[in-house]
Amino acid sequence: MPDLFDAYTLRSITFRNRIFVSPMCQYSSVDGLPTSWHLVHLGSRAAGGAGCVIVEASSVSPAGRITAWDSGIWSADHADAFRPITRFIDEQGAVAAIQLAHAGRKASTERPWAGGGVIREGPHSWKPVAPSPIPFRQGDPVPHPLTKEEIDDVVAEFASAARHAVAAGFRLIEIHAAHGYLLHEFLSPLSNHRDDEYGGSLENRMRFPLRVAEAVRRSMPGGLPLLVRISASDWVEGGWDLPQSIELCKRLRAIGADLIDCSSGGAVPGAKVEIGPGYQVPFARAIRAEAHIATGAVGLITDARQASEIIREGAADIVLLARAELRDPYWPLHAAKMLGVTAPWPVQYERAKE
Repeated sequence: MPDLFDAYTLRSITFRNRIFVSPMCQYSSVDGLPTSWHLVHLGSRAAGGAGCVIVEASSVSPAGRITAWDSGIWSADHADAFRPITRFIDEQGAVAAIQLAHAGRKASTERPWAGGGVIREGPHSWKPVAPSPIPFRQGDPVPHPLTKEEIDDVVAEFASAARHAVAAGFRLIEIHAAHGYLLHEFLSPLSNHRDDEYGGSLENRMRFPLRVAEAVRRSMPGGLPLLVRISASDWVEGGWDLPQSIELCKRLRAIGADLIDCSSGGAVPGAKVEIGPGYQVPFARAIRAEAHIATGAVGLITDARQASEIIREGAADIVLLARAELRDPYWPLHAAKMLGVTAPWPVQYERAKE
């Protein structure tokens, strides 16, 4: 079986190892444009030895942001602003990637360190949208239910964002269909109460996310990989679950998705999630085995031996690290030393290698 530091290839892109940096919102953009914070934050993870660095959830439109300080990729100006960042990531030997997102009913909020609540009025506020007029939390503003024409517009926004991402130099695109944001909202019967062709049956609830995946795939060069992050379970009775996720992933594979980033939760507040080290790895294992598609494991993966075991046991093809990478941008280099693997250091830092 392969190991954590073995190279990995998807389509025409080869990653130097199987350690990916998860997309993590920084809430530090200006009108969706990345700043010097992003160059240092993302660049340090690339210099730190990761195989791939994924930019935070980047909205396909201004109204699709979680907060007014989110990253975006809805114009040529955004592509231009990201180009120095993708160039630096590539120069460090990592693959530059971006996650395309739409926040849906969880939009128009404050930054976490300012409370994270809904902003109801003012320049940093706007009307959230959703499949149905159901707020995320009781007392939140009721979101606008998307019309069929507006659904078409969002599909087109994802396709346009994918083209801007390619122009910016990103060599991998991930679609965010997890954590209770717009695409997940359509999938979950907890948030989708529509009675048209976009609601009700599993086939109907999958229709919009699959349309987005098709549009993004068509907007990318054939040699670039497409990932999709899903919440494999809502952790709530009657919600989205693993059997439905497996069916969705079969359909995504047929469309041309290359790997499923297996997360969970986020559809509704108060879900009882059984959290522990590697608690979402079983989702990656099951989807890999039953949907016959490559998977990524994410969630409380913090130890080098733990990450290596996930790959060696065939539970997933890659691991995605979030908080572990926030704590230590050089986690891959330190993991290599722990596992007795030789990994290249930036030449500027080699004097500290031993």
